[in-house]
Amino acid sequence: MRRIYLDHAASTPIHPEVAETMLSVMRDQFGNASSVHSFGRDAKRLVNGSRDKLSMALGCRSDELVFTSGGTESDNLAIFGTVAARADQGRHIITTAIEHHAVLHACQQLEKQGYEVTYLPVDRYGRVHPEQVLEAIRQDTILVSVMYGNNEVGTIQPIEEIGSITRERGIICHVDAVQTLGSLPISCAKLPVDLMSFSAHKINGPQGIGALYIHKDLNIEPVLYGGLQERKRRAGTENLAGIAGFTKAVELIVANIPERQQQDELLRRTLLDSLEKSVGSEYFHVNGASQNQLTHIVNISFPECDTETMLMNLDMEGIAVASGSACTSGSLEPSHVLEAMNLPQNILKSAIRFSFGLGNTSEEIEYTAQKIGTILERIRKRR
Repeated sequence: MRRIYLDHAASTPIHPEVAETMLSVMRDQFGNASSVHSFGRDAKRLVNGSRDKLSMALGCRSDELVFTSGGTESDNLAIFGTVAARADQGRHIITTAIEHHAVLHACQQLEKQGYEVTYLPVDRYGRVHPEQVLEAIRQDTILVSVMYGNNEVGTIQPIEEIGSITRERGIICHVDAVQTLGSLPISCAKLPVDLMSFSAHKINGPQGIGALYIHKDLNIEPVLYGGLQERKRRAGTENLAGIAGFTKAVELIVANIPERQQQDELLRRTLLDSLEKSVGSEYFHVNGASQNQLTHIVNISFPECDTETMLMNLDMEGIAVASGSACTSGSLEPSHVLEAMNLPQNILKSAIRFSFGLGNTSEEIEYTAQKIGTILERIRKRR
């Protein structure tokens, strides 16, 4: 049975050049970057050299990047680190209803500690509007956290406009850019934001490594203690192979953003065109924005078939896609993102996320559409 991977928004295969880079480090570099002997100094040079390359690719200073264990830790460090540093200035936070759970659950934890959180609604395309942020700001607002591109429907948020609003008022702005890195050009210095989270495994890098951009004028409190690494902002022995692999992955993908966008748009168009032929345009619905959206993510509902049934049937055909829903006690709960978009129940409960990346071909997409057509036809005959 052939296997087709269309879940790159969840995690991506490692690029061969990234794997080679990591293997070289794992084979030849084993010193601790905090050690003063030659092995430690070699490790330190690798960390610093990687940070320099990464900062050039992301448009920031090298001392503005903190290596973390991935997107979740980066989000947590940004949120908890900011509120701890500004506890005397206010206890109000603004975010959106469609954030990744790494942000939402962090905010819910802060609510238990007495902070107030405003969860901004979105329109039917999954977009928050800058004026909503402006209206929600209070005298005691200390942090606004808004993702760049949504991981379920791909909608891109107006980060520049939101960042301008927060900067004018001296409020910290955090952006979760985990899903956006490699899909859009990013220059931290040019964007009016203070914190930005990244992760390697979304861009053909290794799992378990990420970074947080922290503006040079911003001080945050650490959430991990035990060492002086990362300028005392994130304790823990550095993941040498992960850092080297992350840096290589960023260099590769940033250099090829136009080509990636073109390829992803081709696959997106192929999927929709093929579904029209094999399913019929009246039998599926595309969720999210048609413009201002990440090209590698397409969220589609098939109202005749619930999400779980479609997922299982495609998996049996060797095709990996995602629901964007939470799995609790073995059953799927509706996606909080689609719920926030106020979609009808038949659309909400039949949504599938397709996400493209390294290795995908138009032929695979056409094959997937054909299989979906077969699955739907089989379901109709059972009625």
